[in-house]
Amino acid sequence: MSEFRSGFVAIVGRPNTGKSTLINALVGSKIAITSPHPNTTRHAIRGLINGDDFQAVLVDTPGIHKPKTLLGHRLNAVVSESLDSVDIIVMCLPADETSGAGDVFLAQEIAKYPRAKKFALVTKTDLVSKKNIAARLLGINELAVGFTWNEIVPISAAIHDQIDLLATLISKNLPAGPAFYPTDMKSDQNIEQLICELVREAALRDAREELPHSIMVTIDEMSEREEKGSRPFFDIHATIHVERDSQTGILLGHQGQQLKDIGMRARADIERELGARIFLGLHVKVSKEWQRDPKLLERLGFSEK
Repeated sequence: MSEFRSGFVAIVGRPNTGKSTLINALVGSKIAITSPHPNTTRHAIRGLINGDDFQAVLVDTPGIHKPKTLLGHRLNAVVSESLDSVDIIVMCLPADETSGAGDVFLAQEIAKYPRAKKFALVTKTDLVSKKNIAARLLGINELAVGFTWNEIVPISAAIHDQIDLLATLISKNLPAGPAFYPTDMKSDQNIEQLICELVREAALRDAREELPHSIMVTIDEMSEREEKGSRPFFDIHATIHVERDSQTGILLGHQGQQLKDIGMRARADIERELGARIFLGLHVKVSKEWQRDPKLLERLGFSEK
């Protein structure tokens, strides 16, 4: 019987390079929300790939970016902390873009961790021709200054192309060791964190440009009804925080229709992920400049390390 392997794998890249979609594909379940807006991921979310002889703990990190707020600085700090003790660093580089200053900066950052093996992934290959993928692959070696890529793999998480191959390569590059989590787990996220993220994803879906970074969700109350049924039933009350009074009207929409639509989308996603029926009550609150307020950031889970 082969030796069991386990370890931590950091998924890094500029904002909106397909990191969360990749993690969901590898885990086989939705544990990280996705949207077309940059910096959708705000916490280091851990997803688990469990094989017969390995367990990989995937860490979905916020995209490295030039921070403009205190929240931005703390998101970049999350990335640095995530790289400290990982066994593999996976860098996502979209096939439909060329490498820029952000990629060069990130490659320089991962070079500071010589212990970790390094994978370059050309993501979103379903969006471009094979000729363009080949050109992108050739350019990736130029980013490796001071280190060598252990693997360079073109993938499409959206159509699940080469995802199984990537999982195999990850497993082979992990050190020998025991499983860190029960092998039936898919994420270390608690239920309340997942619900907040699914509500935020629903709110982001039609968000205007000024809104995405201003949205944050917290759970006010969550309880399970005692009534018996084939599935549990939860009552959930959540707050969507925005930064300015004008943003409240955008989220509410005409006669509250936008907020109703957000609630319907979020409820369907939450019921599917929890395998339960839910009542979801949402309200909008202005938490002025929360991205720049240290006390509010602490309360919302973005503590200073």
